[in-house]
Amino acid sequence: MRRTILYSITALVTAATLAACGSSDDDTPTATDDATTAEEMPAPEDTTDLATAETSLGTIVVDGDGMTAYYFLNDTPGSGTSACAGDCATAWPAITTESDTPTVDGVTGEVGTITGVDGDKQITIDGRPVYTFAQDSAPGDVTGQGVNDVWYAVAPDGTQIEE
Repeated sequence: MRRTILYSITALVTAATLAACGSSDDDTPTATDDATTAEEMPAPEDTTDLATAETSLGTIVVDGDGMTAYYFLNDTPGSGTSACAGDCATAWPAITTESDTPTVDGVTGEVGTITGVDGDKQITIDGRPVYTFAQDSAPGDVTGQGVNDVWYAVAPDGTQIEE
């Protein structure tokens, strides 16, 4: 008899616990509450393709992630092409955009795009393609400055920084 009562109490406690877990109380999240459809997702905030930042070189142009923008002196300004392909493009990734009119903050040089070596829209400043340096590991790094005397950080007005 004692076992029967014990089993009955255990069964009731278990049933009550399971019922509470499945509650549809408004304050209790459920699996369907977390599953948001794409239509319900808020639109992503506009991102800036290029901006400016303070570094050891002074104020420079950076990409949307805060990484230093560089010019490659082997590029011909206004040519509409990039001279950096293959291993060069691996070490010096192009700064790209999805837009025909990149968004900028603080950049006063003329900003445009060309078709980059990989087919993406590569951003230009004053007709010169811009790149990041794979060895810059954090925003504000300027380790690509002066590499091989052909890579230089870009000033907001579109001039190259030669420090």
